[in-house]
Amino acid sequence: MAPRRSSADAGRATRRRPRAAVLLVGVALAGVAACGGSTGTTAVAESTTATPPPPPPPPPVLWPLTGLESGPVDPRPALAVKVENSVAARPQTGLGAADLVWEQVVEGGITRYVAVYHSTLPAGIGPIRSVRPMDAAIAAPLHGLFAFSGGLAGYVDAVADAGLQVLSNDAGAGGFSRTTDRPAPHNVHADPLLFLAQADPGHQAAPPPQFDLAATADQATAVTAGTPATNLALTLSGVSHPQWTWSSPDARWLRSEGSAPAVGADGARLGATNVVVLRVDVRATAARDPAGNAVPETVLVAEGEALVATGGKTVAATWVKSGVGERVVLRGADGNAVRLAPGNTWVELVPNSGGAVAVS
Repeated sequence: MAPRRSSADAGRATRRRPRAAVLLVGVALAGVAACGGSTGTTAVAESTTATPPPPPPPPPVLWPLTGLESGPVDPRPALAVKVENSVAARPQTGLGAADLVWEQVVEGGITRYVAVYHSTLPAGIGPIRSVRPMDAAIAAPLHGLFAFSGGLAGYVDAVADAGLQVLSNDAGAGGFSRTTDRPAPHNVHADPLLFLAQADPGHQAAPPPQFDLAATADQATAVTAGTPATNLALTLSGVSHPQWTWSSPDARWLRSEGSAPAVGADGARLGATNVVVLRVDVRATAARDPAGNAVPETVLVAEGEALVATGGKTVAATWVKSGVGERVVLRGADGNAVRLAPGNTWVELVPNSGGAVAVS
């Protein structure tokens, strides 16, 4: 016969029973968790602190005259060079490397260029000829160097007074040389690196943009708002008839002198991403060339009609230049700035009197 428990023993047993049950439940839950089950209802608090997004990449560094990406480069000034365009001067050296080229009428109806170099420096440039009265207004907004061979003292002074550093062959500036393949005066050439090495402390900075530039070619104003065109036939004088033909494979306008393709000394076709035509007044000065022809001056501190060709299209515009040191501003019919495509640009100064522009 089993011994009987006292009431005190029964009370202690009753009090011990819940503790044992709790321990058994805990062991059971631990075993379930160890087997990969999930029966718990307790939530684990998650962090509410969001990881900040990475900073945006820095904007691309662009060449100011072309709008093309440059990457990090040491600053250097723009170099404007007066390049000849008579028949005896062709084909020219280094012309295809220019960021900007301005074509102007000079005495006798022939044309000359102001070729501006910044993003690309060719091995040589030439033939280099004399300064003209409108050159100061063309190059002054660049705040850089201007190189030429010859010119009247008043025209040379105007270049210096416009804030440009003068590099004159006649004054003994370094970098000029004469080739033996052509007779003088069509044989003055230069090394642009030797020109840049002469930049003084006041002419070391990169140039500001000279035209408004779109971020991409398909955002250029002529592309978005222009009329399709394949050819620009220009008359600058009775003996100067440059043409520009759009080439889709090349994605640029190709230049011809009359009907002859225009090429550089390296045989490469001359071309441009943008062709900007400015209708300008041209007046005779009191100066005469050796043949007795009046030296003309293109009036650039003025305003007038313009035509911009980009991407196989053209758009009408107006232009204004408010001062010698101010850049040319192009505006469309809506009054907004005309934006060019990234790339090189040729500016054609077509006289209002005797000049003509035909688009087809």
